[in-house]
Amino acid sequence: MTTDRLSLTLGALADPTRRAILARLASGEASVSELAEPFEMSQPAVSKHLKVLEKAGLITRGRKAQYRPCKLDPGPLKDVAAWLEHYRQFWDESLGRLEAYLLASEKEKK
Repeated sequence: MTTDRLSLTLGALADPTRRAILARLASGEASVSELAEPFEMSQPAVSKHLKVLEKAGLITRGRKAQYRPCKLDPGPLKDVAAWLEHYRQFWDESLGRLEAYLLASEKEKK
């Protein structure tokens, strides 16, 4: 079974630990041990999260001698933002209609 990129990205973003890792990587590359520091979990557990993020294309991992830096790749996040944009327009229109309805209801009460 193949999974599309958007599904992989949304699946990876569903976990709060992975979102926290991405937030950390937004400020620059980091090693697995640096990424594991704030979490109460083993380094292998953090590595599993990194594998999910890497499979979704959200991070890349390099190699500099013994140092294996992780780096944020924002490409898939742009895809999510584009997909959500359609729904933002829907909600803006829906909320606009709700606001007009509520204003009309308030005028009727007066």
